[in-house]
Amino acid sequence: MVKKKSSKWLKRGSVMALVLFAVVLLLFSGVGVLSLGQTSRIFSIRTANEIAARTAADAGLTRTLLRMNNKLEDGWDGHLPWDYRMELPGSDTNFTVFTFKASHIYSDIMSYEEPGLIDYVKSATPEYSDYVIMSIGRCGTARQVIYGTVRLQGRGDTGVLVRDAIILKNDTLVDARDSRDPTNLDPDIFLEIGTISTDVDAIVLNNGVTIDGNVVVGVGGVVDTVIKDLGADTGLRYPMIEEPEFPLVYPPALFDRGAISAKGETITIGPAQSGRYDSIRLKNSSEPTVLIIEGGDVVMHITGDIDMGEGCEIRIAKGSSLEIYVDGDIKAGNSMGFNNLGTPPDLKLWGNWRGKDVKQDWELKAKSEYFGQLYAPNADVIVKADGHLYGAFTAESFEMKSGGNLYYDGALQEVEPDDQAVRFVLKRWYEQ
Repeated sequence: MVKKKSSKWLKRGSVMALVLFAVVLLLFSGVGVLSLGQTSRIFSIRTANEIAARTAADAGLTRTLLRMNNKLEDGWDGHLPWDYRMELPGSDTNFTVFTFKASHIYSDIMSYEEPGLIDYVKSATPEYSDYVIMSIGRCGTARQVIYGTVRLQGRGDTGVLVRDAIILKNDTLVDARDSRDPTNLDPDIFLEIGTISTDVDAIVLNNGVTIDGNVVVGVGGVVDTVIKDLGADTGLRYPMIEEPEFPLVYPPALFDRGAISAKGETITIGPAQSGRYDSIRLKNSSEPTVLIIEGGDVVMHITGDIDMGEGCEIRIAKGSSLEIYVDGDIKAGNSMGFNNLGTPPDLKLWGNWRGKDVKQDWELKAKSEYFGQLYAPNADVIVKADGHLYGAFTAESFEMKSGGNLYYDGALQEVEPDDQAVRFVLKRWYEQ
């Protein structure tokens, strides 16, 4: 009897031990699960904060770029935008932005010491004319930094850019030069021609065409569909990542000057004769007519047409420049010279591009020469056989007949904030 009673008590003690063991095991398991959940929650919060901080840094960079371009439209005053702990609406995130001139960073004249900024500049090696935006996004304890290199882009950044079609006839050569170093026939200049169109055969490259650069088509375009290749030699071919802007162009307010009409003579215009003219008509008599621009910077607004006879010229003297706005058409006879004794930066020719869909026809006859930047998004530009162009060209459509050469001038990439139709664009960026 005593033996049985002892066994019973032993059994009860074993059960109690098992229950306690199970309770302890469940307790430890629960603590582990709670710890894992807490760790996951902390990780999720940290990740969410880092994403929010990155978003804030992106917002700071985007806002600063927009402010810089707004400053261009209102009149560039040289003051670089900055923000300190600018909060994003409806959140506890904020960004701080500093903007530097690249040349100031290289000269160690920084108003904000940031080791990452120095490392970025050393690795990115921006040009002295570039600007560097440093945007710091914060959310909670998370901090994200983005550095962006911004450059001022003008209308001379692309060899040929059109809204519709490019046609290059047999044996056309497209190459790059740099008038700042005319002896270098193979400068390190990026050359690109292209269209924003994605239509079939929007670019036609005939037999013998040579392009020492790249050919681009509109965003989302199929290269082999948009480009009709009949035996051309080119660099890379690819679609654009984003569609370029075509800024509106407005001529300055100028005094009325009537019209310029001459036949077989040489006439000279200086800065004092800048103004709004009805037309320019240069006719060929026994001698071709020559219009000389000298004495400084001349600005002209031609409300009508420019008509130049065979062999007639518009010459720009050394040390002078011509900026000319044309509302009408341009007709130039054989062997015409437009700044043919100068360099492309001396001449800027602007078409009618003020939000009006007014078509323009600009035609240069055979053996003509043109040195300058041409920006006319509404103009159909046609260059007849053996015509030679030096500069950068933006048009509605562009056609070069056989035997012509086009040399893109890299010097046209140099622009100033007060130039016409310039924009700040993001060149490269780096995330710290």
